[in-house]
Amino acid sequence: MPLAKFLSSVRNRSNLSRRERLRIVDQSILLLEMNYVHLPLKRAMHAIDPIQRLKLLKFRIETGGKELYNGMQFHQRMLEIFASLRDLHTLYLLPAPFKSHTAFLPFLIEQYFEKQGNRLADRFLITRMVDEFIPAHTTTEWAEFKPGVEVLYWNGIPIRRAIEINGESQAGSNPEARFARGLDNLTIRPLEISLPPDEKWVEITYRSTNGKPLSVKLEWLVYDADEKPLSIQTTKKRRAAIDIKKTRINQLKKKFFSSPEVHVRRRFADNFYVEIRKVGGRELGYLRLFSFDVEESDDLVNEIKRVITEQAFPAQGLIIDVRGNGGGKIRAGERILQFFTPRRIKPELFEFLNSASNLEICQSDPRYHPWAASIAEAVVTGATYSLGFPVTSEEDCNDTGQLYHGPVILITDALSYSTTDMFAAGFQDNEVGEVLGTSDNTGAGGANVWSYEDLRESVGKASKSRFKPLPRKADLAIAMRRSIRVGQREGRPLEELGIAPDYRHYMTKRDLMENNLDLLTRAAQLLAHKPIYSLSVELTYGKNRGLRISASSKLPRREIKSRISHVDVFVNGRPHSTFTARNGAIRGANVLLDKSMTRVDWLVQAFDQNNRLVAASRRHR
Repeated sequence: MPLAKFLSSVRNRSNLSRRERLRIVDQSILLLEMNYVHLPLKRAMHAIDPIQRLKLLKFRIETGGKELYNGMQFHQRMLEIFASLRDLHTLYLLPAPFKSHTAFLPFLIEQYFEKQGNRLADRFLITRMVDEFIPAHTTTEWAEFKPGVEVLYWNGIPIRRAIEINGESQAGSNPEARFARGLDNLTIRPLEISLPPDEKWVEITYRSTNGKPLSVKLEWLVYDADEKPLSIQTTKKRRAAIDIKKTRINQLKKKFFSSPEVHVRRRFADNFYVEIRKVGGRELGYLRLFSFDVEESDDLVNEIKRVITEQAFPAQGLIIDVRGNGGGKIRAGERILQFFTPRRIKPELFEFLNSASNLEICQSDPRYHPWAASIAEAVVTGATYSLGFPVTSEEDCNDTGQLYHGPVILITDALSYSTTDMFAAGFQDNEVGEVLGTSDNTGAGGANVWSYEDLRESVGKASKSRFKPLPRKADLAIAMRRSIRVGQREGRPLEELGIAPDYRHYMTKRDLMENNLDLLTRAAQLLAHKPIYSLSVELTYGKNRGLRISASSKLPRREIKSRISHVDVFVNGRPHSTFTARNGAIRGANVLLDKSMTRVDWLVQAFDQNNRLVAASRRHR
């Protein structure tokens, strides 16, 4: 429906009583003071005091007139205060009737770069449109308005400046993330997390195919989701780390803007797809991870495991693309990493803010007992944070081991957030491969998020009376535990800092219009300089029951020291044998096994001439 019609229908239903407004403000103050893990960091980095702002809002509601901050003004103040945190995990979620609605324009705008002399200049294109919402082509202005045209102005404001203005109201943790979100949110605005646009329509000035500036005017539309609004209120989702706004934007993009083949019904189609791409004359695997948001993390992990095993990705390289992935289950993201490296994965660590409320939670819920002792010690030590413990156990992160032995590269952007930040951090910290970014940083969301109802369910009986229900299905989301990196960057928080890529790619017009052609070419060029390893282990039966092992290495530019030097074999947890490679390969080595063995587990590890682990195969039942 048109935005004007929607606003007319909700005008009287959007007002909250004074009591309802005070309840929301009081519970927000309590949540930020007692549980919000990033409060010390946000105060330091952004020179803000959200609690004082909430107390002032409360004072004005209590002492002002009955209608003060009654409707949209109240929601606007609350959104501004929470946006000042620059934290997409910690949010004020608007009550009904906004929850299931999204305002949108029937086209998408994307950014690309082109060279102008010695510098790069960015441009903005219309990349996709929903024809059913575009007026009939009765004039030149409308006939020329189509994918591929360059956008110049938004309501008379230069388009880049319009994106910057919109980005300042977004809760991105760094300038890259704020600009990316200003663009992503420009034409799609979930009303659960942001107020309706001020303007009823938008005038777009664009450059036509003959170079002449033309303008069209489009009304904002409002979509009422058929599916239930995205919620993080169930116990199952308590360990989720997700960007709620980005997930809602992606839902609407899929409904109106995705190509027909995306709608093919298949399991986990909303989460990932795989294909073989021919890039620069080489065949490469391509794994596009859209989301880690699933009911059960093990189901997604097992499906990706099955696909890798059955797909037979080319050995020359695999590209993993997580751009725009708003996160989901931490356990899913961390467990997938093991499939692409011979090394043992060390999961990221998580810390609570030391507070009486968090101590009560950790003492009353067995899942959080590891954190309780260090929070209790803070009374004596004065420490700000608890000790760090993993959300995903190290055993679960390494229960399968390496499945793909070729080189791997990860593609990120400034909209990679939450669990995707953690996935990228684990990719770097565990030396799985290199990171190619289309932005200078990821979204920098380093925490798992709980809803207000999660928190109410977790506190003890003595405190539950303090955490009162919120009116009219309003909700609050909060970052409860912050993520701390491991490996060479051990102790570095993810929040605000994010993941800096090893290489930067500036998106081109061909990327936008020709399925990421230049981006994947750059990824292929980086993979071409990496060694290619293969390792296979086959269990043989009959008279010579045992293992048959083959391994090889293909090296760029004759990097002799990267050749396979030897292979170590462990059977049922014990060292069994070692094979020395010849010319970087082992062909059909046989490991004879005792016929009396009723169970055969193995770990086979290949090392290069620098004694670095380069490939592994494991069977553990």
